Amino acid sequence: MPVLVMKFGGTSVATLDRIRRAAKRVGVEVAKGYDVIVIVSAMSGKTNELVGWVNEISPLYDAREYDAVVSSGENITAGLMALTLQEMDVPARSWQGWQVPLKTNSAHSSARIEEIPTDNLNAKFSEGMRVAVVAGFQGISPEGRITTLGRGGSDTTAVAFAAAFDAERCDIYTDVDGVYTTDPRISSKARKLDKIAFEEMLELASLGAKVLQTRSVELAMRFNVRLRVLSSFEEQSDDAGTLVCAEEEIMESNVVSGIAYSRDEAKMTLISVADRPGIAAAIFGPLSEAGVNVDMIIQNIAEEGRTDMTFSCPTDHVKRAEKALQEAKEKGEINYHDLVADTDVAKISAVGIGMRSQSGVAAKMFKTLSDEGVNIKVIATSEIKISVLVDRKYMELAVQALHDAFELDKAA
Repeated sequence: MPVLVMKFGGTSVATLDRIRRAAKRVGVEVAKGYDVIVIVSAMSGKTNELVGWVNEISPLYDAREYDAVVSSGENITAGLMALTLQEMDVPARSWQGWQVPLKTNSAHSSARIEEIPTDNLNAKFSEGMRVAVVAGFQGISPEGRITTLGRGGSDTTAVAFAAAFDAERCDIYTDVDGVYTTDPRISSKARKLDKIAFEEMLELASLGAKVLQTRSVELAMRFNVRLRVLSSFEEQSDDAGTLVCAEEEIMESNVVSGIAYSRDEAKMTLISVADRPGIAAAIFGPLSEAGVNVDMIIQNIAEEGRTDMTFSCPTDHVKRAEKALQEAKEKGEINYHDLVADTDVAKISAVGIGMRSQSGVAAKMFKTLSDEGVNIKVIATSEIKISVLVDRKYMELAVQALHDAFELDKAA
């Protein structure tokens, strides 16, 4: 029988009533003739509670025991979902990551998936099991220890199973009914997209859109897994939600598909750095080793052998960046006059595969912001995106203005 993967996030399984509602959706797909692999998250709030307990017991915790504790939330949901399906006379069985087994590396709390053998589940499907309820977010290391994949790991689990089992589709059930042109809480004109290309979704996810976890989109694009994002709380039709798919499946699209934003950004500037070969490596090497996620980078015009270097990073990485650069300075690896951090900025990004073939997007974006009196601090571009840093107080105004300027409320 064809395989369908269905993933239910924490809000979708937050209560027993919601688990029953989710189970009914699974039953509908079973009735259509699918063997279903259900990936479940922990019940809403449970993972935060477990993490809090770990931190209270042991602030400098052993990551192996951390994984043993925080993975238990998904195990509970998987068992409850399997029991609910059994009560509906649907042959179902719960599976923990080690039972599948979902094999990962040994990087506890941020493990990467290495392999998902299909033999165990396929054997049970052939014996009459119709639904395998798999605890998301977890796997097993080469040493035989439980591992977890990091926050949002259940999305990645779902896509990995869809790839391993050559599933017809991977449905991600969440608390929103699809992917929108921007955040509907900021712009009332935001429009739900019927389809969006993998590359666009990857950019939007990495730039602040919270609908899908970035790693899951990367995996879907690599293995061409068709994703569908849809709501757990609304009645579904066959074309509900948003389909994330290959660019070739999209006949026509707007030049810009969406406006993303990230509120928690910081702009950091190294003032008066020596302008010499290797200076960039000397700066960004220590930042990388310190785990600082650098995004935009700008080097100003040099004068008398000195230059300023500006970069952006998440606000919660600022202290780490300051420490890494200070240590590099003390070691004599770099020499700068001052390090200035501006933590009151936001990143606004326009994303669209149509940018590849149509010019003028940047000019329109910059003029729109200028007309609204929004000053641009930093600019970064790629083939399908343009990102700017602006003062955080202008974030919502910038998003709304750009959404209007590119007429994203209208279908292509």
